[in-house]
Amino acid sequence: MFLFIGKTILLYILTIVIIRIMGKSAFAQLTAHDLAGILFVVTLAIGPLMTENLTYAIVGLIVVSVLHIAFSKLTLFNWLDKIFIGEPTIVIKHGKLIKANLKRSRFALAELLSSIREKGYPDVALIDYAIIEPNGELSILPKQEAAPVTPKQLKIETVYQGLPIAVIIEGKIQHQNLKLINKNEEWLKKELASAGYPDQTNIFYGAVRDHDSLLTIDTGDGRGKSLT
Repeated sequence: MFLFIGKTILLYILTIVIIRIMGKSAFAQLTAHDLAGILFVVTLAIGPLMTENLTYAIVGLIVVSVLHIAFSKLTLFNWLDKIFIGEPTIVIKHGKLIKANLKRSRFALAELLSSIREKGYPDVALIDYAIIEPNGELSILPKQEAAPVTPKQLKIETVYQGLPIAVIIEGKIQHQNLKLINKNEEWLKKELASAGYPDQTNIFYGAVRDHDSLLTIDTGDGRGKSLT
């Protein structure tokens, strides 16, 4: 049993190291120990179906769970975070590609160009910084002349629109969300009836803005409408 636990710990750490070596593009939105944990849990969980050794599988699952929690805590230390999680990598600086950083991150140029196009920047020259985050995501900081213009820059006053709170989802009233905006089912049904929707089960999605209680109704047929 102790030999099995030792092998589990060794293979878990080895898996993290291998995934880190594979590069950031190998795991988008997952850290190395996250992915290793998932792979181990799945592998060990299906083990009993093949080996019929349920005890070892349960012990393995417990060991991996403890290891995963331990690694999550240890990565709070900066030097361990760099080892197990990694650091952000700049691949575009002031509109210029940094080939060495791309190569070190195992991030293909074609993949980078595709990613920046998806984010709305077809020209590398428009990007001030492009950074590959430790989880494989790509962050882009456009140059000042390419950045979207904000109302503040144009000195235009804006009105707070409020947050739409879902109160009906697939015909079901969301009572918890109604409480968030200090409303109840009776108020909602009254508003729906006055809008011509006496039966909420015919509503695919309904939302109320927390600022002005503006009601939005969508029946799912492509013809939604907002009501005051």
